Amino acid sequence: MFRHAQLESVKAWLGDPAHQALPRHVRIQRAIRQLILDGALDAGRPLPASRALARSLGVSRDTVEAAYGQLHAEGFIERRVGSGSFVSAQALRVPRQPPSSRPGQPAAAALSQRGSAMLAGGGVRESLTARPFAPGIPETRNFPLPVWERLQRLVLKEHGARALAHCHPQGMESLRRAIADYINLERGARAAPERILVLTSSQQALSLCATVLLDVGERICVEDPVYHGARKAFDAAGLDCVPIPLDGDGMQVGHLDAVANARAVFLTPSHQFPSGTTLSLARRLGVIDWARRQQAWIIEDDYDSEFHYAGKPTACVQGLDDEQRTIYIGTFTKSLFPGLRIAYMLLPPALVAPMTVARSLQDGHNATIAQLTLARFIEGGHFGAHVRAMRSVYAARRDRLARLVDEHLGDFVTAEVPAGGMQMPCFLRAGIDEAPAVAAAQRAGIELLGLSPLSAGGGGCPGFLMGFAAYTPEEMAIALRQLAAVLQGLTAK
Repeated sequence: MFRHAQLESVKAWLGDPAHQALPRHVRIQRAIRQLILDGALDAGRPLPASRALARSLGVSRDTVEAAYGQLHAEGFIERRVGSGSFVSAQALRVPRQPPSSRPGQPAAAALSQRGSAMLAGGGVRESLTARPFAPGIPETRNFPLPVWERLQRLVLKEHGARALAHCHPQGMESLRRAIADYINLERGARAAPERILVLTSSQQALSLCATVLLDVGERICVEDPVYHGARKAFDAAGLDCVPIPLDGDGMQVGHLDAVANARAVFLTPSHQFPSGTTLSLARRLGVIDWARRQQAWIIEDDYDSEFHYAGKPTACVQGLDDEQRTIYIGTFTKSLFPGLRIAYMLLPPALVAPMTVARSLQDGHNATIAQLTLARFIEGGHFGAHVRAMRSVYAARRDRLARLVDEHLGDFVTAEVPAGGMQMPCFLRAGIDEAPAVAAAQRAGIELLGLSPLSAGGGGCPGFLMGFAAYTPEEMAIALRQLAAVLQGLTAK
């Protein structure tokens, strides 16, 4: 029979708000099972009669009978006609859970070295809501939803149930064709549909490059400072990241020759992240020549090249590369909306099959309906029209942010107005520490990305990135006044 403490334990399970979604018989069954697993009820111990337990718990006898029936089916109790219910001897063979692994007390996981590195790196945390001044977030309130909805209806009407099925891991042919046509025209690429691999994100593309092209311990050259998502993908894959310094013309590619046995280089040549510089044509040709001589790969992340505000953007490195050593990465997360989850790689012919097979081991393929809708969106000219409209909006917001920063933060930071992109680097003046400033801003509801952690060599200038694409001038003005008060409070201490 139950002792008082055991009966109270079952009552606690029954009344716990965390368990209210479960039927009563399930709550009773799990409470008794836990007592058995904890060793509080030994093998052969008789359980209370169902009528008596029902009376003690204030439930119907049928409820207790249902709980006992499930425990019997799982082998935790035996039911003997005329004698009652007893804890089964089989329960002794169920491994006892150590206290640290019981509900509410998760056990420490034994991770691989790679898993530990991923956990220590903290992952790549995207802002779920567009809080000023989170970088890299597009304005979604202006997105032409009625157009998208109409095109999606057309897709479903044309394809029917076929749009609900699996598709090839390389992506729908119509979308690959639309992407190839667009980047050939707008980015000067040399693309063909059969060389496009549709993915869920640029982060997936970086992870595939890290694991398919290089082995653990091999060297990859990266910009310094570097995009944090790339660095974390390469670190998680166990690569040796070698920082290459920047100047006003982007990565100093002449330093690449001093790096022995480098297998690849990672670049953001259109708008270097986070500095915003553009890699000069001479250096683009220089990195192509280096890759040819070293038989190395160029990983070109063209993450927001649509948003260039002064003159024509420089052609992508891939379009200049006769050696076919360049992997070109693009995404629609920045140009359309994050929830779309569609990005792509333009691959050298020799890498199409390996990358597609590797991708099939991760998530199989992108949602078919979204791919077909996006293909129509691009083919119908809606993508180009949306980008042109948002380019004008973002340019005005960039200029407005620069004025607001000068007005409210002039005593604390120096801003560098970028020629393109969706975020503005601001460098802290002497006397203000970066980490406390970023942390205090976060507590005030303002998202800033610190610049120092992005320096692979550890010598970055203290400051932060301020995204401006997703925020109206009024929203930026309110947030900047709050940020000014935060920084003022730090300097007053």
